[in-house]
Amino acid sequence: MALLRVVDRDGVEHDVDAKTGLKIMENLRELDYGVAAICGGMCSCATCHVYVDPEWQARLPAMMSDERELLAELSHYQDNSRLSCQLEFTPELAGLRVTIAPDE
Repeated sequence: MALLRVVDRDGVEHDVDAKTGLKIMENLRELDYGVAAICGGMCSCATCHVYVDPEWQARLPAMMSDERELLAELSHYQDNSRLSCQLEFTPELAGLRVTIAPDE
């Protein structure tokens, strides 16, 4: 377990004991913060869209082309957008802060 900071759609920040070795999406889906993860992590629905705090962006793996293409189609896309299904929560990411993106 490691700390994951999650800002929900109401702007409330939560400190979560998240399981390492799982995708961030899997941790968020267990919480009631609005991450539906409808496609189950297949990078095809964007219901796990989050904004990553800028200070953490460089520590994350680079986006694959399918994630980049899907995100570019979203009306709430920002430079710090990521699909949480594409990000493994590792011990090195302890303290990561993400904000749940608005529903599309």
